[in-house]
Formats: sequence, C-alpha cells, structure tokens
Amino acid sequence: MTIRKTLCILLLTVAASHLQAQDTTLLNMLNDSLAVHKGKTYVTGTFKAEHIINAQTVESPANGNLNFVIQHRFGQLNSGAYNFFGLDNATLRLGLDYGLTDDLSIGVGRSSYLKTFDGYFKYKILKQTEGPQMPFTVDILGTITNYTQKDETKPYLDANYRTAYSAELLIARKFSRALSLQVTPTYLHYNLVPTVADKNDLFALGLGGRMKITKRMSVNAEYDIVPKNQVVSTTVHNSFSLGWDIETGGHVFQLVFSNSQSLVPTQYLTQTAGTWGKGDIFFGFNISRNFNLKKKR
Repeated sequence: MTIRKTLCILLLTVAASHLQAQDTTLLNMLNDSLAVHKGKTYVTGTFKAEHIINAQTVESPANGNLNFVIQHRFGQLNSGAYNFFGLDNATLRLGLDYGLTDDLSIGVGRSSYLKTFDGYFKYKILKQTEGPQMPFTVDILGTITNYTQKDETKPYLDANYRTAYSAELLIARKFSRALSLQVTPTYLHYNLVPTVADKNDLFALGLGGRMKITKRMSVNAEYDIVPKNQVVSTTVHNSFSLGWDIETGGHVFQLVFSNSQSLVPTQYLTQTAGTWGKGDIFFGFNISRNFNLKKKR
C-alpha cells in the first residue's frame, strides 16, 4: 500500500506540473497574440477645419463627405472711411472638398481675385498615434491654379501662361488637447513670371498653429516665409495671419486678419504686397460646412 500511495502521489504531482506548464504556455500565447493584433490609436482633431487661416491643414473630409468652404476677405483696413475701412471691397473664394477615402480627398474652388480657378488633391501618408509609434501626421498636397482675368495689354496670355502649381508637405503634431502645430515646406512653379530675373521655381516655408482656449474656440496663427532673391521684379512680403475659430455643430466659423488678400498658395505666398506695420490688413472670415453624402451601413 505504501508503494502504491507513493506512486499515486508522484503521478499526481507530474500531472499537475504538466497542466500548470500548459496553462502558462497558453497564457503566453494569448498575450503574444494580443500584442501582435493590438490596434493603433490614431490622434484625431489636430485642427478643427481644413484651413489654419489661408494654408490647408492635415485635416480632410472623411470618406463620402462633402465640405463646402467660403473664404471671404474685405479690403484693406487702411483704405479709409470712404471705402468704409475695406468693407466696400471684398475677395471671395468658394470651394468644394470631397473625401474619396478617409485618407484621400480632392477639391475645386473659384476665387474672385484675378478670377482664379483652383483644384487640388490631398493624401495622408502618415498618421499620428497615441504613444511613441508615430509622432506626426503627414499629408502631401498638390494644387493647380489658373487665373482668367483679362489683360488687354497682354493678349498672348493663354491658359498655359496663366497656370501655376504648388506641391506641399503638411507635417503636423497635436501636442495636447489645446496645442497643435504644423510646418509646411512648399515648392511652387509658374509657367510665366514677370521678368527673366524672376524664377519660375520657388520655395517657401509655412508655419502655423492652433491654441484651444475653450471647448469650442481656438486662436490660430500662420506665418509663411519666402526666401529673398526668388521674386525680383516686385516687392513681396511674408504672409502673416491671425484667426479666431468658433466651432458650432456642423460647421466651423473663422474670423481672420491677414496681410494677404489672395486665397490660394500660388498667390498669397508670392504676391503679398502689404505689411501689418502700414495697416495693410485684410479682415475676413472662413466658413466650412460638412455634408455626409454616403449612406451609413
């Protein structure tokens, strides 16, 4: 009996050890599987609208969404009381942006400034994640513009001469719920420039940010730098703009102050002639309204 009891105890001990090891192996396999399939948490709402002020942000319409944008700038504040400090004059851009996917969007627009048509595509190549995996959101943005305003002194200006292009890399980071910053290196090409001394290919750098002050309000700033000796025949100043965003349900309303009157990158980056110091400030607003055109499943 003693030998039997001893053998039984040994067998039970070995079986228990085997089961414990098997349980541990299964638990490790489960943990490894969860680690492999653990989904990334992407950062959302880096900016609340598709424009910081003049420049586009890394935000774009979701798949099947249509965004209607109105960008309005009055005349210069220093134009005097006769022009009601710029309110008698205005520049307007109407735009439609559509999300082909959550990462790819296209858009078209028409500006009253030089009667300009524009079209663009924007593609998100990287997304900021919670944690250290990806610290930035990165979009590529390509724009084509064509101005149609007649110039009787230059009848040779056909559509080809009036066309310009820009390619931008939008690099943004949401540092906290309150603060987001964006850097935008930009390449521009003009089919026709004013003189042979001016360059057809130019480079610019945009800096912008958003600081949230309440749940539905934020202040925005944007500064665009064009290195000297690229535009020689005319005086060009860096574009500087300030804005106040108000989010109201389905749309975002932005109050804007800028020394740039034009509203597309091939114009406001290289055609800003005014300065804040002289009161060459254009007051205006941006309004964006989002519509979901795709039925929910």
